[in-house]
Amino acid sequence: MCGLAGLVSLGQRPVRPEALKRMCDIQAHRGPDDAGYALFRLGEPSTKEGFFWCEFTEAKFRHFNQHLPVWGEEYWRDETQRERFSVALGHRRLAIIDLTHYGHQPMASSDRRYWVVYNGELYNFPELRRELETKGHVFRSRSDTEVILHLWEEYGSGCLSRLNGMFALVVYDREENTLTLARDRFGVKPLYYALTDDFLIFASEIKGILAGRLLDPEIHPGALVEYFTFQNTLGSQTLFQGIRILNPGEYLTVRPRSGRPGAPRRYHSGFPPVETWTENMEAVKDLVAEAFAQAVKRQLISDVDVGSYLSGGMDSGSIVAVAGRHLPRLHTFTGGFDLTNVSGIEQAFDERELAEQLSYLLQTEHYAVVLHSGDLAAAMDKTSWHMDDPRVGICYQNWYVAKLASRFVKVCLAGTGGDELFAGYPWRYRRGLTAGSTEELDRFYFEYWHRLLSPAELPALFSGDVYAQGAEWPAAAFAQVMSAAPAPQPELDRIGNLLQRMLYFEFKTFLHGLLITEDRMSMAHSLETRVPFLDNDLADLAWRLPASLKIDLQGLESNNHQEYLESSEGKLVLRRAMESYLPKEFTRQRKQGFTPPDENWYRGPSMDYIKAILWDPRTLGRPWFDQKFITAKLDEHFQGRFNHRLLIWSLLSLEWLQRHYLDPPAFRREKD
Repeated sequence: MCGLAGLVSLGQRPVRPEALKRMCDIQAHRGPDDAGYALFRLGEPSTKEGFFWCEFTEAKFRHFNQHLPVWGEEYWRDETQRERFSVALGHRRLAIIDLTHYGHQPMASSDRRYWVVYNGELYNFPELRRELETKGHVFRSRSDTEVILHLWEEYGSGCLSRLNGMFALVVYDREENTLTLARDRFGVKPLYYALTDDFLIFASEIKGILAGRLLDPEIHPGALVEYFTFQNTLGSQTLFQGIRILNPGEYLTVRPRSGRPGAPRRYHSGFPPVETWTENMEAVKDLVAEAFAQAVKRQLISDVDVGSYLSGGMDSGSIVAVAGRHLPRLHTFTGGFDLTNVSGIEQAFDERELAEQLSYLLQTEHYAVVLHSGDLAAAMDKTSWHMDDPRVGICYQNWYVAKLASRFVKVCLAGTGGDELFAGYPWRYRRGLTAGSTEELDRFYFEYWHRLLSPAELPALFSGDVYAQGAEWPAAAFAQVMSAAPAPQPELDRIGNLLQRMLYFEFKTFLHGLLITEDRMSMAHSLETRVPFLDNDLADLAWRLPASLKIDLQGLESNNHQEYLESSEGKLVLRRAMESYLPKEFTRQRKQGFTPPDENWYRGPSMDYIKAILWDPRTLGRPWFDQKFITAKLDEHFQGRFNHRLLIWSLLSLEWLQRHYLDPPAFRREKD
């Protein structure tokens, strides 16, 4: 797990090594173990000659790659040499597999034709390595990074569809003078890019791009309206003008000095269709249990300690149960909440007792952190710095639990993805399943996913013409996602097709937001998070299963179908499958999200902090919002008339993002 960054000259202007250094340094939290940089000269791309400059955290690594020309800072400060660089690759390493200097990046093929920087873990790399060895490939390291290099030699970009893991990678082919950016099929690892008139800039985090000082940080009005509609951005556009995220399952190819690249292309063809033979619960539950166990086992591969998050729920509990068979006394971690003066539904938000029961049952070495109302104010500055791409939900609780886990392990397993694959949110589907057509479903779901304000209220949030500038963005982004949804299958009934469409939307949008948040909050503490539910084989199996195995549809056509579905637990086949690993009292637990009791805290102990930030003169001077409208919404929350905790969190997040990235001069464009 690492951080990467790079620059590509699209015209005649050379890339600057000092810009690359800044881009990597600002992402040092993603890779504190090592750093490396490779720069390639303008012209003569087919020759073997190239320039390589590197810096390591340990002096002994300086002897690595002695067969290459190696220079330090004095070399790239030479103006004659600086004018020759057209491609720059940078890397910060968090060493997980092959801890030796042989895992150093940027990594080159033996003939120095291919160079790669890579962030992620490839779980099927042992099998792929054995296959490559039968074809004559010779390896000098034990890393999965080198496997990617050899795969690229053998198959080019065609190898991407064969990778089972989480990754963002960049490969430079010096002979063809092409550079390819790619991201894993589910979007577990992020990869951002920006195009200016002269450069393609890319990094693992937005702050890495901004640190290059090749574009000014500005808020994109359309993306802003989109974010305050869905508490998320659904496509590639981020909140920052000109900065995009490469979508899951896509790759982008650029040729240095040849002008602007083409559009990203998909290498992942999509999810398999539902197969009706899978309607037998007894047969399928065993297939799911087996695929799940294989997924967890695959993701235990590591040369450092591995732990796991553990709530009181089935998903994380099942992961720990399987992992514990291979790693005795597994470290487990949970977060709980001080519920003093908390009332209503939020009294059930603390899962520490259930987590401790599971820990005792599964014999783990268990640790917990307890969050209090004041922890929001203590963490908001730091979490917003790392969360430079705000997404769904509230995340400071994830920050604290990742901080706890990072004290004991460098790798942590998480249960993300199980709900989206196996239909874990039945209260969301209940009205959608009454739609008579996909068009009717889309109209309902578009309105349903207005997470912060109703469609009628949303325009009043913005001041001046801000909403007018971005009014079309949410509907267009939603339509773009749905346009790629699987076509209705004739062999499925209406309910089966509607559920598949809703699951597709949530998998592509809501889950993507959760994954970006998980990446940021864990990597802030140099902690790698792995998500076994998003193993390729397990995910494909889940998509092949019909609605009848995921949600109890009994009584759907009766008059009380909404109440029935609201009380349904969802994930039926997964619950049956996990009975192989957990007692039924845990497989039948109701869905409980990991979120603080902020409805109560925001109208109590955290109220003064919220007012101090949102009513600060600096905040009030921003051009985006109608402050009278915001004040009215805050009053509704403080007086207990409505729960606006997600809106309040989003307003705080945006304000802190502006303070970190728009206000300081450090991120402003450097003048030539």
